[in-house]
Amino acid sequence: MTTLVTGATGNTGRHVVAELVRRGEHVRALTRNPAARAGGFPAGVETVTGTHTEPGTLDSALDGVDRLHITAVEGLAEVGPELVRRAVDAGVRRITVLWDGRPGPVERAVAESGVEWTRLEAQEFMSNTLTWIDSIRDEGVVREPHNLPSALVHQADIGAVAAAALLEDGHAGRSYNLTGPEALTPRQRIAVLSRLIGRDIAFVPITHEQAVDRLTATGVSREEAEYVIGWYAAPPEAATTIDDTVERVTGRPARTFAQWVAEHVDRFRRAGAVTG
Repeated sequence: MTTLVTGATGNTGRHVVAELVRRGEHVRALTRNPAARAGGFPAGVETVTGTHTEPGTLDSALDGVDRLHITAVEGLAEVGPELVRRAVDAGVRRITVLWDGRPGPVERAVAESGVEWTRLEAQEFMSNTLTWIDSIRDEGVVREPHNLPSALVHQADIGAVAAAALLEDGHAGRSYNLTGPEALTPRQRIAVLSRLIGRDIAFVPITHEQAVDRLTATGVSREEAEYVIGWYAAPPEAATTIDDTVERVTGRPARTFAQWVAEHVDRFRRAGAVTG
């Protein structure tokens, strides 16, 4: 059996690929540039060219696929139903979909597809912390407009839950809220970073508008930036409440933020920095 993973080189897709391979599955990884990305996949992964935001080009990628992992991304809302229809017509019988925080057309299409489906509702990724790298390395500061808790989840745990839902029975029709084992404020995350990096890091408050402008400067639309910063200003209850779904589905505790930092600690250190 073959599983097609969309967004396979992305923040979470690569973890879905890795977990499926670890469990002995044949994986077809969808990426815009297979030649450039093939070296980053585990041995045995089949790479195919394409993007799931252009479903009309995916007939060959879907050929022979039994299971499909979809990552909701910008531009998918308009074409998501077509993607799901083409997948079902091609013979896909089990789908997982990782939402982008807001149920939309693709999630509805999956739920109405007539095949087994599981929705993964990750709240906030631990990898969002990577946006702090430059200011930490260059200035030893983090600038954010809000200091509210978030039960961040490790992307590898998302990959593990996705693989379980794709490969095991008992997950059909479920919507899984995915969090880590602790709800941390930015200041608390900074304390963990400071301890593991071996450097004092200051928290510097900024305004809502400054945060929106910073995000739009990266190419994000103002509407999307307002949504994202507004989410941090008033996170939903599901984002601040610890959920044990990862442990129930995978059989092991969710990874902690300290574990995530330990995996990336060198990226936050200044070049040539010496730690004791």
